[in-house]
Amino acid sequence: MPVIERIADFAEDITSWRRDFHEHPEIGMQEVRTSGVVADLLTSWGIETHAGIGKTGVVGVLKGKGEGRTIGLRADMDALPIDERTNLPFASKTPGVMHACGHDAHTAMLLGAAKYLAETRDFDGTAIFIFQPAEEGLGGARAMLADKLFERFPCDEIYGMHNAPNGQQRRVGVKPGIAMAGADFFDITVHGQGSHGAIPQQSKDPIVIASALVQHLQTIVSRNVPATDQVVFSVTQLHAGAAYNVIPQTCVISGTMRYFDDDVAQLVRDRTRALCDGIARAYDVEISIDNREIFSVLENDGELSRVMLDVAGEIVGEDMTEVTQVRRMGSEDFADMLHAVPGAYCTVGHLGTEPLHADTFVLDEDILPVGASIYARLIERRTAAHT
Repeated sequence: MPVIERIADFAEDITSWRRDFHEHPEIGMQEVRTSGVVADLLTSWGIETHAGIGKTGVVGVLKGKGEGRTIGLRADMDALPIDERTNLPFASKTPGVMHACGHDAHTAMLLGAAKYLAETRDFDGTAIFIFQPAEEGLGGARAMLADKLFERFPCDEIYGMHNAPNGQQRRVGVKPGIAMAGADFFDITVHGQGSHGAIPQQSKDPIVIASALVQHLQTIVSRNVPATDQVVFSVTQLHAGAAYNVIPQTCVISGTMRYFDDDVAQLVRDRTRALCDGIARAYDVEISIDNREIFSVLENDGELSRVMLDVAGEIVGEDMTEVTQVRRMGSEDFADMLHAVPGAYCTVGHLGTEPLHADTFVLDEDILPVGASIYARLIERRTAAHT
């Protein structure tokens, strides 16, 4: 099945926008240049444009030819703190920052849909184009929601998508219901007593204490969570000391929890606190916890998941769409928008198998007009008053 003909006509523009974003990546809440380019393009196409939503977010509003539903489409704009090693001619020019997750592509695809719809206006109702900052754990969705996103721009439904480097070009998948995990980030600080490395008896060694605590923390899932519940608890950082002959004053343990059930997540949080308190008493130190609930569980609406697949099937062919059954431990803050407005979130497969968040990740640009066409067709189908 072909992409929308008019979108195919300006596919080179979509690629150009994506490469420009890729060459000039910006970390979450710093997407000043990116959001400026987005706002300028939307405005140039006659789309009512609102900038500064949730700090650097942009919202475009486009009314069709009749009265119908209001449908939201969302793309994320932020990059990652990664040094790029792709050697692409349009590789990042910003040291230590890279679009290694495809957000540059998501933004370009939504711009492609907006350009097409602004030209044709062959739809009822209203299209809301949401360009979100800071998806990568920095709270961009919540910032936009706190800025009254859906009070200012009410939506009946909302849709999002993500590229998937799975080697299955154009294959679109949706997991109805619970699809992606919620996530906490945590920092646990052991406040010990430093000393000379040759006189450890004068210390309360935070490294020894932290090492014991890590071992206990790793038993929470295996010994407190029912085996039928899926939870991941990972310690990913341990920071302490700066000299060979000094026992430091503190040691920081950092990591993440991923979960699909809020009650189970709370159980893990409570056990983490209990273990920290117990180890603190055992070693006569203070242990503090900074736990941040970063991502909500992403749950797709069942009916709208099927709607999204049906619409995608018009672009890629029904044989290239699938209802997936696998829940992913990765997280996505589009979940917070889905808590406010019903909708669905799909993946679009592409060639290449370098993983997301790798410094060698390369996007297959052939999917850009595919994603733009799916977004545009959702507006054309779902804004109709009686569908």
